[in-house]
Amino acid sequence: MSRAMKKSMPVLPMRGLVIYPGMILHFDVGREKSINALKEAVNNDRRIFLVAQRDASVAEPSDDDVYKVGVVAEIRQVLKTPDNTTRVLVEGLYRAKFNGFTQTEDYYACTVNPVASRKKVISPEQETAFVRSLTSLYENYANFIPKIPTELYDNIMSEKNLGKLLDLIIFNTYFKLEDKQELLEISGAAERAEKLMQLLNNEIDILQLETEINDEVVESLDKNQREYYLREQLRVISRQLGGDEAEDGYEYMDKIYQVGFDKDTEEKLIKEAEKLLKLSPSSQEYGLLRNYLDTVLDMPWNKFDAKKVNIEKAEKQLDKDHYGLKKVKERILETIAVRALNPEVKGQIICLVGPPGVGKTSIGRSIAKSIDRKYARISLGGVGDEAEIRGHRKTYIGAMPGRIVKAIRQANTMNPVLLLDEIDKLCSDYKGDPSSALLEVLDPEQNVSFVDHFLEIPLDLSDVLFITTANTTDTIPAPLLDRMEVIELGSYTREEKFHIAKNHLVPKQLKKHGEKASVMKITDKALYALIDGYTREAGVRRLEQQIAALCRKGAKKLVAGESKVTVTPDKLTDMLGVPKYLPEAIPEQDEVGVVTGLAWTAAGGVTMPLEVLVMEGTGKIETTGSLGEVMTESSKIAVSLVRSLAVQYGIDPDFYKNNDLHIHAPEGAVPKDGPSAGVTMTTALVSALSGIAVRREVAMTGEITLHGKVLPIGGLREKSMAAYKAGVKTVIFPDENKPDLTEVDQIVKDNVTFIPAKNIKTVLDNALVKTNIVPFSRKDEKKAVPLPKKNGSSKEEKTVN
Repeated sequence: MSRAMKKSMPVLPMRGLVIYPGMILHFDVGREKSINALKEAVNNDRRIFLVAQRDASVAEPSDDDVYKVGVVAEIRQVLKTPDNTTRVLVEGLYRAKFNGFTQTEDYYACTVNPVASRKKVISPEQETAFVRSLTSLYENYANFIPKIPTELYDNIMSEKNLGKLLDLIIFNTYFKLEDKQELLEISGAAERAEKLMQLLNNEIDILQLETEINDEVVESLDKNQREYYLREQLRVISRQLGGDEAEDGYEYMDKIYQVGFDKDTEEKLIKEAEKLLKLSPSSQEYGLLRNYLDTVLDMPWNKFDAKKVNIEKAEKQLDKDHYGLKKVKERILETIAVRALNPEVKGQIICLVGPPGVGKTSIGRSIAKSIDRKYARISLGGVGDEAEIRGHRKTYIGAMPGRIVKAIRQANTMNPVLLLDEIDKLCSDYKGDPSSALLEVLDPEQNVSFVDHFLEIPLDLSDVLFITTANTTDTIPAPLLDRMEVIELGSYTREEKFHIAKNHLVPKQLKKHGEKASVMKITDKALYALIDGYTREAGVRRLEQQIAALCRKGAKKLVAGESKVTVTPDKLTDMLGVPKYLPEAIPEQDEVGVVTGLAWTAAGGVTMPLEVLVMEGTGKIETTGSLGEVMTESSKIAVSLVRSLAVQYGIDPDFYKNNDLHIHAPEGAVPKDGPSAGVTMTTALVSALSGIAVRREVAMTGEITLHGKVLPIGGLREKSMAAYKAGVKTVIFPDENKPDLTEVDQIVKDNVTFIPAKNIKTVLDNALVKTNIVPFSRKDEKKAVPLPKKNGSSKEEKTVN
């Protein structure tokens, strides 16, 4: 040792190997510097320092690339193999500490310090205990390593010296390099034994787990091979007995295994396929089973459309397919944006509600295009059989799956966009309630395992994007409506209809009728005239029909020899007949008891004149014009309110005793109802009773309370457009509806003055013709109340106090 401390010693960095004192080891040497180090050692005292590298891939190790503790060994033999490889046999002598490489050109060298020998600091009893524990652990370890030589095993099990036993076990056990190096660096025998026992226990646990996994794999392979062998034997036997038809059952089995169903589903389908092997091909059940298996296997079980979402592409697609509908598009784009952030989002079910012809179905198709999904439509109008949704039991004659399953087969993907059209027109009869069946389809907590009665296996609908349409939510059951997010589609305004017709409907119909825009032209004024005089609807379906009629008329003229057809407003009468609807117009002059109200219908906003006539009588109130219950109650509120205001406007407070009132809404055959006619009735009553005319260019909307407060209404956008079309210059509306002005078209804002009203006084001040109103007083002279004309006379008067 003293000689080793005084002079430099050749070093051999070891790759993946750790040697211990007393161990004899042979290994191959490949690096040139390492071979030179061997030569240097052989030429001197045959001593060489062996130290393990931290990373075996390093070709030129530095001081930091090797461990600090190694072993000084004696070279026993150096051989040159036929393949020109140097093989060396060494014996470990003692441990030494690495002090860093010294500068040499041809080989690795260093100065080492011997590490003090381990002192025996444990009692004989402790040594015996460690020996017994280690031999017991190694015996357990050897049970998992069948290739351990018998001689080595016997030597370890019979060794009683703890130090030798430690070296034997460490050197002949598969530990990681880091663990072996750690054991080499530990000096105390007790600490070394404890560390070795810990490593052996860990290794035994790993080997035990590895053995269990291997046993399971082997068992599974053996079972599958056995089943495959038996199936092949049975297939040959069945082919000999039943001919080619026997192959059907096995073909179905192969297809079922290929799909990759869950265990329960696979077992069920395999049993159905096995029945085919036992049935005669001529039996009725054989055909039913084949039809069932064909239906199941035709489903696109593992097919999914890509879930990538491009919000810009979606917006362009919606703008291309639809004009207007700003709020609807924004809400749809929000839904698409959420799916872009989280493609796994589930449970978003959109219900598009609006009048016919506004584009609900086409919006669903556009959504599918915008997110690159397949599209399928299911019409629910008039469906009253629950089996239409859930399917029939396959045992029934003519059984078939439900419409949901059919739509998914049609789309050929498991995550299509399914449009459930006319969901508000579902029926319910003795065959069941289809709306209840839809609860399972549309509920995100249930549709992950939807079971069709025909398939009888779970079907995951959670990836399907459901879109429903309805004309109204009134007929949709509350539990079903609760599972959907309603998006309202209002009626189109005149300007929107014009742009839709010009940009979408006319080009579509020209292409459909084989005409070009260069030979068949419909002017802008003709489109406006068509909208005003020939259609009155919320959507554009009737408008498209009229455009199609013009294209047919034009096609006839082109075929007859005309080179070009231009449709102008004055030609519409010849081509389509007289206009079916007269334009709405305000009164020609200021009138007493006649007020222009504004109403919302399914076809959009309309002006609704309201007339009040005061007659001699006993206080009866007559309402005509097909007024509904709400408007009838509004008339009673209006009469009570006028009684409270009578004195202020020069009205006899006893008018309700001495006069009969007749309130009428023209076009009596058209039913009318809604909470927005209160201010109109009150204004008409005040005008008729006071004799003060109402300004002809004023229209109004709003409900009234008994104390004269004006309540908010809906549909201000549509109502204001109707007022603009009729020539109204001033619209009086509830003050609480001021935020709704942002939705009113700009062309309407530019031509109509909007006056918000909080109470009836504001309405009357702006609606009545400005006159000097004298408050009623019984001390004043008698006042004449205008009465209706009789027999052509100009006017009769009744004197009241």
